[in-house]
Amino acid sequence: MQFPIYTPAEASAGILHRAPIGDGAISPTLAAGLQRVFGEPLGVEEAVARILQSVRNDGDTGLRVWTERIDGSAPETFVISAAEIKQAYETIDPALRDALHFSADRIRAFHERQRERSWVHFEEHGGALGQLIRPLSSVGVYAPGGTAPYPSTLLMGAVTARVAGVERVVVATPAGRDGIAPVILAAAHVAEVDEVYAVGGAQAVGALAYGTETITAVDKIVGPGNIFVVTAKRQVFGMVDIDSLPGPTETLVVADANADPVLVAADLLAQAEHDTQSAAILVTPSRDLAEAVQTQIASQLEPLTRKAIIEEALQQSGAVICADLAAGVALSNGYGPEHLCLHVDHPWELLGTVTNAGGVFLGEHAYEVLGDYTAGPTHVMPTMGTARFASPLSTRDFTKIISIFGMSEAESRAIAPAAQLLAESEGLTAHANAVRLRLESR
Repeated sequence: MQFPIYTPAEASAGILHRAPIGDGAISPTLAAGLQRVFGEPLGVEEAVARILQSVRNDGDTGLRVWTERIDGSAPETFVISAAEIKQAYETIDPALRDALHFSADRIRAFHERQRERSWVHFEEHGGALGQLIRPLSSVGVYAPGGTAPYPSTLLMGAVTARVAGVERVVVATPAGRDGIAPVILAAAHVAEVDEVYAVGGAQAVGALAYGTETITAVDKIVGPGNIFVVTAKRQVFGMVDIDSLPGPTETLVVADANADPVLVAADLLAQAEHDTQSAAILVTPSRDLAEAVQTQIASQLEPLTRKAIIEEALQQSGAVICADLAAGVALSNGYGPEHLCLHVDHPWELLGTVTNAGGVFLGEHAYEVLGDYTAGPTHVMPTMGTARFASPLSTRDFTKIISIFGMSEAESRAIAPAAQLLAESEGLTAHANAVRLRLESR
């Protein structure tokens, strides 16, 4: 059965259970690949650490060595010229070019509303407290290119960074045998990216974090990638900031008996085609609907170009039969999906009970594929249950807050005694003395 049906207890022990990010478990295929590249059995953490150290020490030479060793070849230069970017933009299909602009415009419009503002509040005794909002100086956007190019991911990161006011926005993306896909370069042009680098994997993260002869380091790295990219982001954190440690993408659909099984199946299959580790889960009180979705998945799967990827993803997916919609949302909150799709008659009535999700899609017309491309909010969302504490990529990820402390003498004297007592309670006598000297002087 390609899309099995589970009870809640079975699902909690199976498809709703996820190992923590970075638990160290790797597949035999991945282990063999590491053996081929490094000539010895290594875990992902050690392999990535060696790549990062090489790039940090040897710059472009290390970048080239690891790109050739992993990908089989390396481009003559990692820097894509402005002329090549513009040519790709001018030569792609005009309808696709318009679609890139349409998507960028909607991303820009949404995030313009999201921007935070600096503020100052003047206190009664003349003091002033507040915050300055300042953009980061430089950001690197990682755009995956493994099994397919993702111009949408480039737009989501780069356009949002521009709205936040980031001065320098660069993109790193792996080059295939024919170079970088023209649609990726066209998206970079639309997003007004400053530089594009033809490099991927852990070595790209290292170059963005440490800098090389041809790649200037950035302040923050954002964007999803494979296990090597995610591990590298974890290891360079502290040298630079990162957005998150994304795991495999996931969708959970809560559906009632009136949901259209054709559309539910289509949405689940759309998510499953991203990656073999993707999760596509249906939660419903209706067994009839679950069985109809089973049938539709089998029917719709046959002509799809990424059928093999979807079939593997469906092995960790399935339907869960719950008592009612409230129980379905409770299951979803416990799972914390990246995408929560409410295929129900009255989705707005359930919205108030949702506590953990990267994004909530209300009804069959607000489907997740639109969120991937043209809705407006970024599709870079928390995965692996991190929606319990994490948020989608936003303008906040590209800014920093600087606190403002302004004190009149009256305000300072009013709050100083409590500060002195707290300092003394912590045994910090120099702190307390700095307060005491001011209180004793006029």
